[in-house]
Amino acid sequence: MTDSALLRLQLAVFALVSACFTNIYITQPVLPVLQQEFDASSATVSFTISAVVLGIALANLPFGVLADRLPIRPIIACGVAAILLGGLVCVLTDNLWLLIAGRFLQGLFVPALTTCIAAYLAKALPPARLNVVMGYYVSATVIGGMGGRLLGGWIHPPLHWRYAFVSAGVFLLLASIMALRTLPRQSINKGSQVAIGFRELLFRKDLLALFLCGAGGFALFSSTFNYLPFRLSEPAFSFSTEQITLVYLVYIMGIFMGPTAGRIANRVGNGTTLLLGTAVLAVALGCLLIASAWAIVVGLILMCAGFFTVHAGAVGAINRKLSGGQGRANALYVLFYYVGGWAGITLSGFAYTHSGWEAVMGLSFLLLLILVNAGISERRYAVKPD
Repeated sequence: MTDSALLRLQLAVFALVSACFTNIYITQPVLPVLQQEFDASSATVSFTISAVVLGIALANLPFGVLADRLPIRPIIACGVAAILLGGLVCVLTDNLWLLIAGRFLQGLFVPALTTCIAAYLAKALPPARLNVVMGYYVSATVIGGMGGRLLGGWIHPPLHWRYAFVSAGVFLLLASIMALRTLPRQSINKGSQVAIGFRELLFRKDLLALFLCGAGGFALFSSTFNYLPFRLSEPAFSFSTEQITLVYLVYIMGIFMGPTAGRIANRVGNGTTLLLGTAVLAVALGCLLIASAWAIVVGLILMCAGFFTVHAGAVGAINRKLSGGQGRANALYVLFYYVGGWAGITLSGFAYTHSGWEAVMGLSFLLLLILVNAGISERRYAVKPD
């Protein structure tokens, strides 16, 4: 593959992954608005996020198998069609549970554009470039996540939050056309891949620690950002929907941390990178306990820096270790990742309802132990950087 072809591949994947993630978090900044519009509890409207996460978790293993067996193009086409259909349901329905069902449908087909793409990159790229390119892949998820939140929060006041689904759908359609025109029709090096099963991957201690790292990291991160709108709506802050949405601009930090973490990992190793990211997360949680707008902003910036360092380090470590079975390995990582996110959102919902923001932060501090274990494990079992 020439340098220009590789660049086109990266741009196409970057656009597609960004567009996919734009659909995931659309309702997050307007959860208080949904609570009023549908006359529902904070935990119930949070299902518009956790249903997507649950759908992603359930569908990851099947898509991981498909990623190791089928070309990428038909997988992308199927995933895009289903996500657009789910978005249409969200635009048209006036029933909260149908809205949640539409979000669940979207979640079921997100792995077609995430897990399968990550596996495709692992097969297509040389190991020496994999850490950095996976960092850019993580940056694409950041841009998409931030874009969805901004669409949901900023389009709501002049129009309606439903229009955010329309914009996200158009973006996804355009990105998918670009990807389908750019990506090769067959998976690269398909015949040279070593067959590795889910059981074998799960019984590798080094990989299991990284899978659990994804679960713990995203449980912490998703809990913080999912209940942030409620925290900032409290009398201590009294932020408007527009102000809450502005806070999500801290996501910009993640755009730079993805590839930066890949370069750091190439120099000091993925294990040390994981431990550094975890230390930053600990400082971030301390800041988020302070009832000050500036402390919240600083805490969220550090939260993004730490989390995306950990996320990029874990993804890079997994894919550098494998000579085959990348589809299944990435499926397992994303399965753990989103099950962790779903569990984190759900448990934090009960924690916030009964004991407030401090309980959510306390749960997050406990989750840091999982990340520390992953960093120590990776330093023990690591593939040394080139």
